[in-house]
Amino acid sequence: CLQTVSWAESLDDWFIAVKNDRAGTVKALLKKGFDPNAAESERGETALILAMRENAMDVMDVLLADRRTLIDKEAANGDTALMIACYNGNEKAAQALLDKGAKVNKNGWSPLHYAAAGGNEKIVRMLLDKDAFVDAVSPNATTPIMMAARGGHIYIVKLLHDAGADVTLKNQRGYSAVDFALENKNTHIAEGLEYRIKKEADLARRKNVVPKFPF
Repeated sequence: CLQTVSWAESLDDWFIAVKNDRAGTVKALLKKGFDPNAAESERGETALILAMRENAMDVMDVLLADRRTLIDKEAANGDTALMIACYNGNEKAAQALLDKGAKVNKNGWSPLHYAAAGGNEKIVRMLLDKDAFVDAVSPNATTPIMMAARGGHIYIVKLLHDAGADVTLKNQRGYSAVDFALENKNTHIAEGLEYRIKKEADLARRKNVVPKFPF
């Protein structure tokens, strides 16, 4: 019983230190043998995920320096540290995680979904440079460009489309990127996408036209 209480107290101290970016306390607990991949009870998040949520950069550095830290361990809802860093627009953290080999592609919601929703163009480029799947589908078939259109991030919409995103795809609600843009009153994005769709259709038609020869 005493051991259980002691462990609970250590766990509380651990996550309090992470939330408040107390790198010294985190380092001391790690030296005592504390598991860096222990998950908190509320969302099942590890210290690394929590550090990304709180932008605790000093703690992040300590955790990434520990070989035991599982970079891609998921929270209960499937979130990873990279996904949270992407959503928060934390460029330094995203780059550090990528440098450590964090996975860019995963089943379900992906880092690119979160980056597109968060609206940080530089992070989106980082992920694409690491071969992020531009048309990754969430559990309800939503793609990153749909998230960008929904959030009104016009430059990310253009970036994803230029990278090959298919704007004609629809999710399980039957919504395309244009529909997401219209629903959220991002009419400039909807108009731009519709123009691109029309332009691509015209080019496709021209390619399929058989030339008429004068003989």
